[in-house]
Amino acid sequence: MNQKLNRPIRVLVAKVGLDGHDRGAKVIATSLRDAGMEVIYTGLRQTPEMVVNAALQEDVDAIGISILSGAHMTVFPKIMNLMKEKGMEDVLLTGGGIIPDKDRETLNNMGVGELFAPGTTMSSIVEYISKWVEDNRSF
Repeated sequence: MNQKLNRPIRVLVAKVGLDGHDRGAKVIATSLRDAGMEVIYTGLRQTPEMVVNAALQEDVDAIGISILSGAHMTVFPKIMNLMKEKGMEDVLLTGGGIIPDKDRETLNNMGVGELFAPGTTMSSIVEYISKWVEDNRSF
């Protein structure tokens, strides 16, 4: 539980598009849950609209997108724009998968949070989300 929030951190984990590989997303969801976070896993084949609407309904602190399909330069900006439209500037958009360094840098410059490559330790992901939420959310 986050001391500053007085409640568990809430994270939505999603797979967007036709990417059917969800083992990594499930491992992340389980690890975040084991770390004391509340996790909403939306499952496969979500649209950016479905992800943002679910995040809004669930009042999450962070959205984590798992993407292996190569569509990251479409998916992340679309989600980012929908979040802005809905006034969700105080929600972390993060994720991971196969994302080249150049694209990762471009997405970070757009406002997307840290993007984790395969092999990243679960503890570093938990630590990053916890610190971001502590620094940016206080309700």
